[in-house]
Amino acid sequence: MTDSIFDFLSTALSGSSAAAVLASFGWGIISVLLSPCHLSSIPLVVGFINSQGEITLKRTFIISFVFGIGILITIALIGVITALAGRLMGDVGATGNYIVAAVFFIMGLYLMDIIKLPWDAASIKPTKQKGVLAALILGLLFGIGLGPCTFAYMAPVLGVVFQVAKTNIFYSVILLLAFGIGHILVIVAAGTLTKKVQQYLNWTEKSKAAKYIKRICGLLVIFGGVYMIYNTL
Repeated sequence: MTDSIFDFLSTALSGSSAAAVLASFGWGIISVLLSPCHLSSIPLVVGFINSQGEITLKRTFIISFVFGIGILITIALIGVITALAGRLMGDVGATGNYIVAAVFFIMGLYLMDIIKLPWDAASIKPTKQKGVLAALILGLLFGIGLGPCTFAYMAPVLGVVFQVAKTNIFYSVILLLAFGIGHILVIVAAGTLTKKVQQYLNWTEKSKAAKYIKRICGLLVIFGGVYMIYNTL
């Protein structure tokens, strides 16, 4: 079934402009849903939002969105740098993967309440500042290890982009934006849905259920770090 989805989206990229944009959007979505590397971002953002305590649905959306944008910024920079260096796009080597794995371990331990991180002191600041900068930093760091995974799914889109960029730069930018929107949509949806569930069940950061979910997410994030190291060896 997965192969059928890939074939369908690849064929659509060669179709009309509207079909190609939708296909690029679809590639962005499956680049998260079908990639073990990217799936680690879901428990990370869910657990991080659970650690933020009483914040509004709007703030939850912003934190999730900023986290996703941070990932895209780093992936774009890595793509340009590695391409100019003559390497496979997104290939940051073993060092980059180890750095991200270390971030995974730290965040996993944080979500499991084993260690504390500096932004815990953000509670003394206005609520509107809480977590946004930390989410951006996490997204920027997380994006380092996602290069190879992302560009593997992005390759069909980039093939079309490079082909049409010489004659229609606007269209090529639209295709890249569609991929980016699809990519962060899953992350934003997961984070926002977390807040909706919290509201529906009347959970707070002190609720036992919320604590258990955060710790489970922390464990999953640690597994993501282990997976990244395993694939690097």
